[in-house]
Amino acid sequence: MKASNLPSRPGIGFKPEHFAEIDAGPQPIGFVEIHAENYMGAGGPPHAKLRHLRQDYALSVHGVGLSIGAMQPLDKDHLARLKAVCDRYEPESVSEHLAWSSHGEVFLNDLLPLPYTDETLALVCDHIDEVQSTLGRQMLLENPATYLLFAESTIEETDFLRAIAARTGCGLLLDVNNVFVAATNHNLDPRAYLARFPLAAVREIHLSGHSETTDDAGAPLLIDSHDTPVKDPVWALYGEVIARTGAVATLIEWDNDVPAWPVLRREAELAGEILDRAARAAAA
Repeated sequence: MKASNLPSRPGIGFKPEHFAEIDAGPQPIGFVEIHAENYMGAGGPPHAKLRHLRQDYALSVHGVGLSIGAMQPLDKDHLARLKAVCDRYEPESVSEHLAWSSHGEVFLNDLLPLPYTDETLALVCDHIDEVQSTLGRQMLLENPATYLLFAESTIEETDFLRAIAARTGCGLLLDVNNVFVAATNHNLDPRAYLARFPLAAVREIHLSGHSETTDDAGAPLLIDSHDTPVKDPVWALYGEVIARTGAVATLIEWDNDVPAWPVLRREAELAGEILDRAARAAAA
C-alpha cells in the first residue's frame, strides 16, 4: 500500500480560474489539491490544466462523495471512478471525510455527522479497508466540522479517530478550522481537543475560513463555509499544532466566493512562514 507522501509545504485547493497565474512562474506552494469528483469525467479542459500543473506540483486528491460513514455499503461505481482518477494522476495523497453523504441512491449536498459507537467504528474501518485495498494506497481521514452531538455516542471523537488509524493503517487529515468550528458550536475547548488528538497519524492539515452567526438561542454558531481568509484564532491553533508536530503539508481551502490569486497566494505564504519556523526550530 502506497503511503501518503505530500511535501511538508503549503498547498492550495486548485481552481481553474487561477491556472494562468499559477502557471506564470514559481509559486510559494508545494502541492495542489483537487476534489476527486470534479475530475471523474474522461477529458476536457479540467484534465488538460491538471496534467500541466502535475508536472510541477505534488497532488492531493480529496473526495467528498464516498460516504465513508454511511450504514450502507460503499458505492462501488463511485469507488471505481476514484480509482481511475488516482491511477491517472498518481497523487501523493488521497483523503476523505469522517461523515456520510448518501442514502440509498440519493446523494446529499452535505457532509453529515455520525454517532461514535463501537458499531459505527467497525463500519467505518471496514469501509476504509475497502477503499485502501481498492486503491492500493493509504487514505487520510478528515475530522468533521459538526453542528450537533449524538446522545448515543460512547467514544470521544479523538479516540474514535485514533482507533480508526490503528485498526486500518490510514492516516489522518487534521482540519484545524473544523476543530475551532466544532468546539465553538459545542462550547468546548479546542486546545483540549487538540491535546487529545493523535497527531502522530496526521499527514496533512487543512486551514480555511468560516462564517459567524447565532443559533435560535442567541449562542454563537460557526459555519465551515470556506469563503473567507483563515481567521486569527485558527492561525493561532495551527501555529501551536505545528510547534508540536513539526512541518506538515498544509492546505489552504477556499471553495466559495473564491478570491483573486494574490489573495489565496498570501494565505499560502502565511502558512509557509509558520512551516519555515518549525523547520528552523527542528534543525536548531
